[in-house]
Amino acid sequence: MVGNLELLLRQVVDMAILLFEFMGVIVIIVSGIKGIINYVKHNPAIRLHLAQGMALGLEFKLGSEILRTVVVRELSEVVLVAAIIILRAALTFLIHWEIKVEKESDK
Repeated sequence: MVGNLELLLRQVVDMAILLFEFMGVIVIIVSGIKGIINYVKHNPAIRLHLAQGMALGLEFKLGSEILRTVVVRELSEVVLVAAIIILRAALTFLIHWEIKVEKESDK
């Protein structure tokens, strides 16, 4: 019974991880394409829109890494996932800082 519940949990978490990873990639790709279009149109808000899209994509990717911690079994996996989470969190922080700076410069 417990083994079945553990298997079900692992399957649900694995599917959620794939969904979040996929959504993150899609958001980043769409943001990049919009960034290219805005660059061609010489849109002055290109940096802000691109940064917001990248931040949203990274949030999805960070969510998948947090879910990944649910199913890790070994200490080496925990260390690897923790390092990825720290890196993605730092990137997200830097992008949000850039968004704030860009919004303040537009005022």
